[in-house]
Amino acid sequence: MTMPTTAPAPGSTASAPGLADVTASDSTLRLFLHGLPGVDAVGLEARAAALGTRSIKTTAKAYALDLAISMVDLTTLEGADTPGKVRALGAKAVRPDPADRATPSTAAVCVYPDMVPAAKEAVAGSGVKVASVATAFPAGRASLAVKLADVREAVAAGADEVDMVIDRGAFLAGRYLKVYEEITAVKEACGTDARLKVIFETGELSTYDNIRRASWLGMLAGADFIKTSTGKVAVNATPANTLLMLEAVRDFRAATGVQVGVKPAGGIRTAKDAVKFLVLVNETAGADWLDNHWFRFGASSLLNDLLMQRQKLATGRYSGPDYVTVD
Repeated sequence: MTMPTTAPAPGSTASAPGLADVTASDSTLRLFLHGLPGVDAVGLEARAAALGTRSIKTTAKAYALDLAISMVDLTTLEGADTPGKVRALGAKAVRPDPADRATPSTAAVCVYPDMVPAAKEAVAGSGVKVASVATAFPAGRASLAVKLADVREAVAAGADEVDMVIDRGAFLAGRYLKVYEEITAVKEACGTDARLKVIFETGELSTYDNIRRASWLGMLAGADFIKTSTGKVAVNATPANTLLMLEAVRDFRAATGVQVGVKPAGGIRTAKDAVKFLVLVNETAGADWLDNHWFRFGASSLLNDLLMQRQKLATGRYSGPDYVTVD
């Protein structure tokens, strides 16, 4: 049977066997989410650590480095961002290593909504996407009307992807239906052209059980991607929380036939770490997710280390940071 390869439309859980009534009310949604298997924290962390020890040989490492580069959402989300900085970042995303045209482009450039036009101009004619954070990123403390206006502005400016933050306060208070309805409203505001990444801010969810529940909640609401973090808090992407989310998308596809992507973001800075995450993907969700349509790294500094390691593999010499552009 051929699996569908897009996320469900808002409110489409009726098409998923066994999930037709899950989102009918706050009580049914709570019952479902709290009925998910509990997470064995010790086992989860031990498996993530064990997979991180896998050795990658030279040929496989070259492939892994290029794959990781192609999965980067090259990101700038600072108050001091300017159109010039965004255009420079876009140029780097399109051609990360001007001296080596065989270097793949990154997956996307991720910016604030008001910087989308500059990003679109910079990547025009390439396959690089423009992603925009929205919904009062990073805190999400705004009314739904404001959040939807934020999304519509980004999409109208040409964003190919929208990265939204959930209302963590509502989630932690157990108001799951409110979070679900907000995600479905944002999904609808994205229209048919922009893919939706739902950010949980895993460092604020306190427990692995909550991360599992948030993952299923986001997928039920129509997320195209589930994303760990904003990169703006102390604890962001970790091997353990990413492994847990990879298990969730694997199990969701088994239950519904719908494939959803995963994006760890924040704190992934070295090529060595990126390769460890690719091992997690392959060993947990499987090879179907080893593609930038289904797996991304949210990062700003990671690309430089990937480029330096790629140069070292090709030349036998470690060039150092002066041989890559400063973002």
